[in-house]
Amino acid sequence: VLLRPASSGRQGPLGEADGLALASEPAGALNFLAMVENLQGDAGRGYYLEMLIGTPPQALNILVDTGSSNFAVAGAPDVDVTSYFNPELSSTYKSQGIDVTVKYTQGSWTGTLGTDVITIPKGINGSYTVNIATIFESENFFLPGVKWQGILGLAYDALAKPSSSVETFFDSLVSQAKIPNIFSLQMCGAGLPVSGSGTNGGSLVLGGIEPSLYTGDIWYTPIKEEWYYQVEILKLEVGGQNLNLDCREYNADKAIVDSGTTLLRLPQKVFSAVVQAIVHASLIQEFSSGFWTGSQLACWDKTERPWSLFPKLSIYLRDENASRSFRISILPQLYIQPILGIGENLQCYRFGISSSTNALVIGATVMEGFYVIFDRAQKRVGFAVSPCAEVDGSPVSEIEGPFTTTDVAGNCVSSVSFHEPVLWIASYALMSLCGIILLVLIILLLIPPRCQHRYTDNDVVNDESSLVRHRWK
Repeated sequence: VLLRPASSGRQGPLGEADGLALASEPAGALNFLAMVENLQGDAGRGYYLEMLIGTPPQALNILVDTGSSNFAVAGAPDVDVTSYFNPELSSTYKSQGIDVTVKYTQGSWTGTLGTDVITIPKGINGSYTVNIATIFESENFFLPGVKWQGILGLAYDALAKPSSSVETFFDSLVSQAKIPNIFSLQMCGAGLPVSGSGTNGGSLVLGGIEPSLYTGDIWYTPIKEEWYYQVEILKLEVGGQNLNLDCREYNADKAIVDSGTTLLRLPQKVFSAVVQAIVHASLIQEFSSGFWTGSQLACWDKTERPWSLFPKLSIYLRDENASRSFRISILPQLYIQPILGIGENLQCYRFGISSSTNALVIGATVMEGFYVIFDRAQKRVGFAVSPCAEVDGSPVSEIEGPFTTTDVAGNCVSSVSFHEPVLWIASYALMSLCGIILLVLIILLLIPPRCQHRYTDNDVVNDESSLVRHRWK
């Protein structure tokens, strides 16, 4: 297992981890133009990258996920995968004999940790040794019809399993290939049917920013904490109208940018307010509640374009200058998503927004409108308008700013973060405490009566006491 050095210093010599690569370096490991359109997929099934693993190389499609930190591939036959990585056929594979389990919002897998060499045909030049988990058991992870056979977690080491000491895929690339600690992502599926056909394009640029993948300026928001790509959202608008919620509601209990999440997911209170605002602003008089909850589709004649009936949705993010903000806006072409046709005349759509119990997640619904820069070296996430975010020749995303932040709190993120490791520690501590108490009770029950204390009338706590009445009844 490739372990992180004791000092977690991510910054190498100047020009390696610190540098911001803005153009191709044909003589080196980086050629950004070669990475353009190296992804396939769609918003419904995820965007994936072809990768060659092992010696001799085995080709697999790998889902790009900025919301997790493990690199894992199917390591055994599965009814829902067309191919898998066989470590026994790779002369360079080294098993560590460590089992690892990762759970996602949907699905989970268990695999064995090891290392092997990888190359990315449309990525950086060269071969690199990385940690890889071979999946031997999964539940609701590989789904029917998916075109990918593994997952590339691009978030921080804090989320890596079984511990943060396991070096992540991208950290391995930064240290071995000497590339800048930055990558960028463009997903091109705006207005296209969610089909799972894998026909939509996209680009994952490792080590920098490719100028041809965006127009206008890049707007940056600070990464609040390095686990997920956690950002700070200040407010939401529907049709230009502020929802007027406490800004902490938008960040409950975190707000993250996650390419592995299909929809824009909103905390329940925010979701309800958004749906109410869309209903109020739309030109549809009556609409089934099942459409908003994701249980029903809405269908129109194929000659109609229902997007004109719905309002624009805007998300305000704090700028690097804390006294300013900027907003990213998506038109309904991104959140009213075509999914299938019925017969010759009807086109059906789904609602690309859902509720969440523990986070606001900027997923593919929003990301398909933008070129997103994950600038780890400078601890910020950037957004720029993507030229492929067009429907019928018109842009479906916007970025505007700067705006003042005088109307919002100085900090919209809770100062207390209950990360998964902390929750596990707390859980184990509580279980240990309960175990000790239970052990003491068992010992007391087993002590012979002659050894027990003879209570006087003053010692007895009877059923009428306030203690018993309030604690047990």
